[in-house]
Amino acid sequence: MARVNNAPAFDDLLSANREYAQNFSGGEDFDGMAHAGLGLLTCMDSRIEPLGMVGLHLGDAKIIRTPGGRLTEEALNGLILAVSLLGVTRIMVVPHTRCAMADGAEAIRAKALERSGVDLGGLSFGAFTDQLAGARYDVARLRHEPLISSRAVVGGFLYDVVTGLLEPVD
Repeated sequence: MARVNNAPAFDDLLSANREYAQNFSGGEDFDGMAHAGLGLLTCMDSRIEPLGMVGLHLGDAKIIRTPGGRLTEEALNGLILAVSLLGVTRIMVVPHTRCAMADGAEAIRAKALERSGVDLGGLSFGAFTDQLAGARYDVARLRHEPLISSRAVVGGFLYDVVTGLLEPVD
């Protein structure tokens, strides 16, 4: 395998991938559809295992992750495609407890500047201090989106990173 750019920094992951691939049973038989009919919008937080938390497996759902689990324009576009082309008939909007985005944009910008010296300036991301209100807003937006509303059921849920439980929020 040719090394390009910073490939050595990924050697541990490539090694793990080779082990993973030895037992991989996906591939040619996967059609790219969401076999459980689920689209899931959640946060990029590494404490969240989207498929596992709802008892699903590879190939069952379309997963979109954004900072704070917020419905960005790109996330909306992805969900519209998932509903229109990929078998999604229900959508879960899932923010989570102990989310850094709940600190608000200014606090996040200050932390980034302090920790890395990087000024995030006017960067827009999913910072919203009231996660439940944000989830309810995003759910309502999806429910009123003409390209989704007649084809998919939408629900909001708060994921507890300590207990692993989902709690309905709408």
